[in-house]
Amino acid sequence: MKIYDLIIIGAGPAGITASVYASRKQLDFLVISLDVGGQAAWSGDIQNYTGYQFISGPELAQKFQEHMLKYGTLLLENEEVSELKKIGQIIWLKTSKAEYQARSVIIASGKKSKELAVSGEKEFKNRGRTYCATCDGPLFAGKDVAVIGGGNSALDAVLQLIKIAKHVYIINNTSGLSGDAIMRRKVEQTANVTILNNSSVTAVLGDKFVKSLKIKSTNQEKELAVQGVFVEIGLIPNSAFAQGVEKNSKNEIKVDSRNQTSIAGIFAAGDVTDVLEKQIIIAAGEGSKAALSVFHYLSKSNF
Repeated sequence: MKIYDLIIIGAGPAGITASVYASRKQLDFLVISLDVGGQAAWSGDIQNYTGYQFISGPELAQKFQEHMLKYGTLLLENEEVSELKKIGQIIWLKTSKAEYQARSVIIASGKKSKELAVSGEKEFKNRGRTYCATCDGPLFAGKDVAVIGGGNSALDAVLQLIKIAKHVYIINNTSGLSGDAIMRRKVEQTANVTILNNSSVTAVLGDKFVKSLKIKSTNQEKELAVQGVFVEIGLIPNSAFAQGVEKNSKNEIKVDSRNQTSIAGIFAAGDVTDVLEKQIIIAAGEGSKAALSVFHYLSKSNF
C-alpha cells in the first residue's frame, strides 16, 4: 500500500487552504472529504472575508475549490473517514471505500449541525425540515417558515429567507438573540420576521410535508403553522473517528500553536479543533499553519 507524505481529511476552508500550502511545498498528498466547501458553501452573504467586500458562501467555496484544483490536487469526494490510528510511525486511515497510509495527517473535518432531538425531526427530513437555508431556501418561496436558534448561523439563515419566504419565525430558547449586533438589528427591523424568545420546539408535525411546529413558551404550549423548518441550533465537531487524540468536553480536538495534536504526526485545523473562534477566515489561516507545521515535521523526521 502506498504511503503518502500527508492525508488531509476535509475540504472546507481549513482543508483546502492546507492543500494549497502542501502543494506549494511539493508534498505527496491527497484530500479525503464527503463534500467540498464545508460550512462556507452553506453561508449566505459574506462581508468579512478579507479581499471580498461581498461574496456569497457558494461563490467563495467555488473559488476555494478552483484554487485547490489548480495544483492538480488528488481529491477523493464522497468518502467519510471512519477510523484513524497510528501504528509505529505510520498513520492508518479507513474510509467508507478504502484504506490509506500516510506519514502525517491534517484533520480538517469541520462540524455538523446539531439536531433538535424531537419527534418528527427525522420523519420530515427533506420534506420541510432542513439545516441549510442557502441550499434549500428557494424551495420555500412565498411560504411561512421557522428558523430554530438565535446565534449567527440562525440570523444568517433568517437574512437569506426574508427575501424568499412570506414570513419568518425565529424560535429562540433564550431571552434574546445572541448573534452579531449588525445582524440582530437587520433582523429585528424586518417587517416579515417574528421573534419568539424563551421558546423551544417540542415536535415537528405534518403529513407528507411539514405543516406546523409544537412550541413551548414558559408554561404555555401552542402550535405554529409553518411549511418549512430550518434548524440552526449550533454545531458539533466531526471528530468521532479520531480515537486516541485528546479532545475537550465539546469533543473538539485539542491543538497547540502549531496545530499539533496529542499524537505526533497528527495535526488538526479549523472548526473541528478547540480554536477559540469559528470563522471562515480563521479556519483558512489555521489550515495554512497546519500544512507548514506538517512540512517542518516531515523535514525533521526519519522515516
